[in-house]
Amino acid sequence: MRGAGSRLTLTGMDRTERFYKIDQLLNDHRVVPVATFLDQLGISLATFKRDLDYLRDRLHAPIVWDREARGYRFERQHGGARYELPGLWFNAQEIHALLTMRQLLASLSPGLLSQHVEPLLARLQSVLAESHAPEEIDRRIRILRASARAMPYRQFELVATATLKRRRLALCYYNRSRDDDTERQVSPQRLVHYRDNWYLDAWCHLRGGLRSFALDAIRSASPSDEAALDIAEAELDRVLAAGYGIFGGAEVQWADLLFSAERARWVAAEHWHPGQQGAWQDDGRYRLRLPYSDDRELLMDILRYGADVEVLAPANLRQRLIDAVAAMQRVYGGEDC
Repeated sequence: MRGAGSRLTLTGMDRTERFYKIDQLLNDHRVVPVATFLDQLGISLATFKRDLDYLRDRLHAPIVWDREARGYRFERQHGGARYELPGLWFNAQEIHALLTMRQLLASLSPGLLSQHVEPLLARLQSVLAESHAPEEIDRRIRILRASARAMPYRQFELVATATLKRRRLALCYYNRSRDDDTERQVSPQRLVHYRDNWYLDAWCHLRGGLRSFALDAIRSASPSDEAALDIAEAELDRVLAAGYGIFGGAEVQWADLLFSAERARWVAAEHWHPGQQGAWQDDGRYRLRLPYSDDRELLMDILRYGADVEVLAPANLRQRLIDAVAAMQRVYGGEDC
């Protein structure tokens, strides 16, 4: 689905993260008032006092109260036990982002950014090494890319440059559904990374409307000196991001899906679309409603659940699913529905 991401707040940090934040505040400022700690950490005074006691008593942090400045500060150490914070670990979003960035950078073909990529990779390695040995992370954590399609490096460079420089592109585009090529001119609007593949949201001058183009299906691309037509962000979202999946459209319908009690235990925790509406049923099943403009991708995802989901509405989506199941039965030698 194409939708807004969630925003992480400091109130969700765990205890180790708080220790590092306290350490950072004390290193960044000569004296830190209690109110600043409570505001930055998003915790109660009692929790802050417990953290402070732990830092002082167990980790030997030289934190003292400065009565004149009305705040806490680090006291200079003159021997004694060494102050050292516990190994920092990352939350799920952070480790995924770091490892994905490293994987993407390591897989880049030589190009214009080669001289900048190596230092960035080295920096990512050092950030990871602050918590655990990178080789141990590689052994124990994997980022799997299941459905990425191959795309020429040069193709991406041309499209990205035209998008950022606001220039039109002449494309030869392969339509997999129709198995044919079309020559068209487009005004690039934005690049979208979705389910491990890149897409170009653009105004198609041939069709006279907004379209999403899979970059791996672009046979050839050549930039034009002509300025690209600019479409407002709100209009792009209204046409291309209002419904489920990568296929856009301004006319939105609502799919009403009912999942079995067993499958509901997974689906209820899943994020299909920013505008989805979910509700548990009395018998343990889960009802999910979500908007869509084009049913192709939605049908594929519904079919993954087999008999564990029923399409309640709309009638045309339900019929499309019935037809798909009947076609499958014919392939496998069963009777028609």
